[in-house]
Amino acid sequence: MGKEAVCVVRYGGEKSKGKALLETNEVIFRGDFRLKVAVASVKSAKAVNGELRLVTAEGLAVFELGAQAAKWCEKILHPKTRMEKLGVKAGARVALVGEFERGFVDELRGVTENIAKGKGGVEAEWIFLGAESQKDLAQLAKLAKGMLATAAVWVVYPKGRKELSENDVLAAGRKANLKDVKVVGFSATHTGLKFVVPLDRR
Repeated sequence: MGKEAVCVVRYGGEKSKGKALLETNEVIFRGDFRLKVAVASVKSAKAVNGELRLVTAEGLAVFELGAQAAKWCEKILHPKTRMEKLGVKAGARVALVGEFERGFVDELRGVTENIAKGKGGVEAEWIFLGAESQKDLAQLAKLAKGMLATAAVWVVYPKGRKELSENDVLAAGRKANLKDVKVVGFSATHTGLKFVVPLDRR
């Protein structure tokens, strides 16, 4: 989801101003106290008078978000599927390079049967590169050379790894003459960065 806001939060008898983040699977707050609410654990979510009110097993958390409260509430109650966030539509031609969790592959199969594994096909509209190491990431340059001008590459890499950071992924994309256009929380453990061919090279 990737939304953030500076706001006041009330929780457990405490009140603090800080930064709130709405991620795919959780709502995070960092202020005088820290709070992490798993979306799956929310018993009810309401937007009332500019406040996002989340009822959890641990109690009520109130985020004073103003006009954004209703939008955050909607995203919590009706989150996009992973395929919607990634942009993969029915019948799309997809190439998988590297290892991916079975759940993701099953979700893909629920949308399209046009899935090639092991290499980026020149006909693929979407290429997913599973990068667990610098060696895996090095394949991006080769994929970029063979991809359609209108295709996109999602580089899926682990969260919180010093040996393979977001800056490493961005640098590899630029070196491959690609432009980064979007980032999503791919899963609880991985992030996805989307790259496309720059408009002036299409």
